[in-house]
This record gives sequence, C-alpha cells and structure tokens, in this order.
Amino acid sequence: MNASEIRQKYLEFQEKKGHKVIAPAPLVLENDPTTLFTGSGMQPLLRFLLGETHPDGTRLTDSQPCLRLQDIDDVGDPRHTTVFEMLGNWSLGDYFKEEQIRNCFEFLTIEIGLNPEKIYVTCFIGSEKYGIPRDDEVAKIWQEVFKEAGIEAKIAEIGEAKLGDERGIKDGERIFFYNDKENWWSRGGGIESTPIGDPCGPDSEIFYDFGEDKQDVEKFGKSHPASDGARFMEIGNQVFMQYKRNEDGTFSELEKKNVDFGAGLERVAAAAMDSFDVFRVSLLYPIIKKLEELSGKTYDNNTDEMRIIADHLRGAYLLAAQGLSPSNKAQGYALRRLIRRAILKALDLGIAQDFMHETISTIEEEYNALPDSILTNREHALEILEKEERVFRQTLNKGLKELNKISSKAESLTGYDLFKLQDTYGFPFEISVEEVFRQNIKLSDNYKKEFEEALEEQRNRSKTASKGMFKGGLEDHGEQTTKYHTATHLLLAALQKHVDSSIRQKGSNITADRLRFDFNLDHKMTPEEIKTVEDQVNEWIKADLKVSFDEFDKDYAKNTLKAHGQFWEKYPDKLKVYTIGDFDNPISREVCGGPHVEHTGVLGSFKIKKEESSSAGVRRIKAVLE
Repeated sequence: MNASEIRQKYLEFQEKKGHKVIAPAPLVLENDPTTLFTGSGMQPLLRFLLGETHPDGTRLTDSQPCLRLQDIDDVGDPRHTTVFEMLGNWSLGDYFKEEQIRNCFEFLTIEIGLNPEKIYVTCFIGSEKYGIPRDDEVAKIWQEVFKEAGIEAKIAEIGEAKLGDERGIKDGERIFFYNDKENWWSRGGGIESTPIGDPCGPDSEIFYDFGEDKQDVEKFGKSHPASDGARFMEIGNQVFMQYKRNEDGTFSELEKKNVDFGAGLERVAAAAMDSFDVFRVSLLYPIIKKLEELSGKTYDNNTDEMRIIADHLRGAYLLAAQGLSPSNKAQGYALRRLIRRAILKALDLGIAQDFMHETISTIEEEYNALPDSILTNREHALEILEKEERVFRQTLNKGLKELNKISSKAESLTGYDLFKLQDTYGFPFEISVEEVFRQNIKLSDNYKKEFEEALEEQRNRSKTASKGMFKGGLEDHGEQTTKYHTATHLLLAALQKHVDSSIRQKGSNITADRLRFDFNLDHKMTPEEIKTVEDQVNEWIKADLKVSFDEFDKDYAKNTLKAHGQFWEKYPDKLKVYTIGDFDNPISREVCGGPHVEHTGVLGSFKIKKEESSSAGVRRIKAVLE
C-alpha cells in the first residue's frame, strides 16, 4: 500500500466513523500573520479547537500538507523532511479518549496492516505541582486494546527522556509515562508556558519499532520510545484537550473536551513498508530514482544529497503550485532557498544542467489527488521553478568564480567578503557558508559578526542616501521638483499594479509645478483606472514609505533585483538603484540618478489632471502634488 493509497484509506475510514472530510488548507495561510507556513494539521483548525463552531460539525478529518523550515538543517537523515503530509481527525466536544484510541489502533493494525507487536505508546505522567493526575485512563484503554490483540502491555515510568539513557526497555513494557516535555500539549508548549484560558491537556503518542539493530547504542544510549536514535519513530499523536488554565495559574477540567489526532503520512507509509527511511515511500522515492538516472549515481552512496534535493523540490513544487513566486521576502525567500539548496546539491551529484523539468513532472504525478482549490497555480508551477533555476545558475556561476577568486588571494574569508558576494553578486550568505565548508575554505573567526556589521553599514547608507543631489536631467534639483521626481516612481508602480504589468516609462518632463509622464499602453485609461491609480499613489504617500538607494552591478540589478530601467545596454557596469518601501519587498525599484525625498509622506496629495495620447501606443499623464 503506497502513500496515496494510505491517504485515501484513512479518509474513507474516518468517513465511515462519522467524520466529515474537509479540504486541506493552503501552505500559505492568508489570515495568519503569526507563521510563514501551515506547520501542522491542527493549525488551520485551531480556532475551532479553542471554541468556535465548525460549519461541518463536530467530527472532522483531512490530510494536510505542512512545511516546517526549522527542520531544514536536519534533512539528510532518514526521517526529517521540511514538507510532510499530516493525516488528521478531530472531535469537537464529541467522542473522547476511548473511541479515539480504539479507532486509531484499528486503522493502523487492521486497515493498514501494521504489526501490533511493533507498536509502542506513551502517556502523560502527571504534575504534582499543578494537581494534574497521571493519565491512567489512557494507559488502561491501551492495555485493553493491546490485550484484545493478544499482547500483554506492561507500564513503565520514565519521566524525562535523556540522551545517552541507559534504562532501555524492560521485558514486556509497551506503555511509557513521560513528563510534560513529551506528553503535554498547549499553544505555549509545556505546562509552565500554557496560556491563561487556553484548552490544553495530555497527549498519547504512537511509535513504531524498527528493531534493536537500528539503535546506535554507543551514540544514543539504550532505546525506549521517546529516546534518541533510529529504533523508534513517532507515527502519530493524540492530543486530549481536557483542561484549561485559570488566571491564578491552576488548571481545571473543561466541560467540552476535544480530540486532535495527527499522523505523518510519510512515516505511516514507511512503517507499512517496515523501512526506517521515509525517503523510500512513494511520495519521495520516484524523485530519488529520477536523480539516480540524471546523475548516474546511486542513492545508497549519495543519500544526503538525494534526500535534500527530493525534499526541497517537493516543497518548492507545492509552494509554486499554490501561486507563490521566489523573492527576497518572507515566504518567497523560503521558496527561493529551497530551490537554490536543491540546485547546489544537484551540482554535488554532477547534475550541471537544468533538471527541474525532469524532476517536477515526477512530483506532479504524486499530487494529482490534491484539489485545485489548494494547488491553484499547478499549471504554471514548472514555469516558475524553471525561471528561478535559470536565474540562479547564472548567479551561481558568477558567485562561485568570485568566491574562488577571493579565497585564492587570502588565507581566510571574512564576513565582509561574504557580504560583498551577496550584495554585489546576489550570492546568498547561507549558500556562501555552505560552499565554503564544502570546499574546506577557511573562514574568519568572527565572520558572522563581520557580515552583520557590513549589513548594518549598508542600511545606514541607505537611510541617508537621498540627502545628496544627483544629476537626473530635471528642470532643477529644487525641493518641489525632487518631490515630483519621486512621485513619478510611485505613478509607474501604480500603473503596473492596477492597469498593466508590462507598462514601462517612455519619457518624462518634471518641473517645480507638475509632472508629465509618458508610458506604453494600447488604450485610453478608463475613469475607474485613473481613480484607482490616483488612490494607490496617495495610499503609498500616506504610508510614509522609506526611499533609499545603493549601487549595484548592472547584471545583479537587472536579473536578481528586477529593477526597472529604460536603457540597459547604455548603462555603466555599476549603477544606482532607488527603492521605495521595504528593500526585500519594495513598492518600486528603478535604476535612477535621483534626486528623491527620504520618505513619501512629505509629498502631499497626488492628483491626476489629465490622461491623453502622446503618440501611437503611448499615453501621457499630467499630475500635480497639492
């Protein structure tokens, strides 16, 4: 049974148990500013677990794609991925512990066919300080469930799982009690950090045993379910929201209790194969087989590289298929980082050619079952990824040459060198560091501090840059003309955003009394378009956006920063680029000689006086600042 079949089996099973199958949420949640991505199956449903009524009832189930970038540095081992899919079911004040545990065990052992002898479980040991008893109710239910499967399940009290633990498992032990670091759920983490008024409670985790021979005892110590090592892998967790925290710090029982269950699809599929390597499941292994084909190398001899590429490309596809584009800001930067790390690892395998087309088509096949309501942009995902691959390979070639040039002339690379690689050549800091370590190039002891110093120096330069005056072909460089010049940048950005993204400047004439701006457009602007553009410019003025400039290499400004310019072939190798708004997510970014104001808030009120034809295919706007 492959992963797709397990996903379908799970949803059908829960539907038979009275659950409503709901659509998964996007990886990028529109109304959740607290996190970059959906990082758990529970996250999109949190407000319902906190008391809001769900329109589909009290029994819900889904399979939710998730992304956790905090695990990115762990990718390469047999079980960590940045992307995973969480099988979930919820009871909102409906059933509780016994029904949940029995249904879960039935699904894993009967529907999927896991050997019950290989299943171990954990429970909450209780808290004397807060008057919360040991969860003997859950332990008793598990004992009954195992007994019905012909297994005697003895109980062990561990408390805290420690690295290098020498306790191990005593004969017959199958149910293990741990403290709140392992078996307590709240939004804050452990008991001490549980928020006032929040539902919270004990959980019961389910582990699969891959055998004693998988445990590196010398490195991790003897094994029990929550200990470190490769013998046990958590495949599911049942959260029982049984308590709430009172204002005085004590806990009391909830009248309406909830259940939240989550099981990693990849991990369940790995257990079903009896493979402790999640990269051998059907959602990932076809990508690895394609990488073997492209590289001529084997997975067994190149596991780290192939695991990282498979994981990162799967994440990149899901993000691009949901409409996200690579950028230097927030989610877009995360997507860019996934793509670029995958390309670097592909180079380690000897894959120097573009490889997105070959690999992404393999990934697409595995996610045909996800609804179009989630993968809203799947038909353009490959195009987005291929474009980023082309741009980065160009950046990479230049950056690597420059890195090797610098390293050949010095005993070690400094943080200032790494800043130059990022600032001038678009070679990201973390990728420079990875490449330095890969090539065994020496780094200065304070390279991180030096990089931050260089970054801060650039920020300070940007803050004061617009105080100077630069040639710009204006009537004069007076205060009012300077304001109008800045307003033309906002006008172009508003036209591109609301009328046509292909609009470019075709000419301008700026005096101290007004601005005149020519641009390409094949139709007369409607009154609605004029009003929308005018309102947008005024909104940006009111936001008092920062205006800054810096000098960049022409290729970097054009291809990486995507700055707007008119005469690229005539520009010098180094040029000034003006940015309005946040540097990583600008409102406007143009090649320009200045002058400009420091903040848009000083511009006043923007008013379009006339929109007319200038020549064939070119329109003209005349506007004033009042």
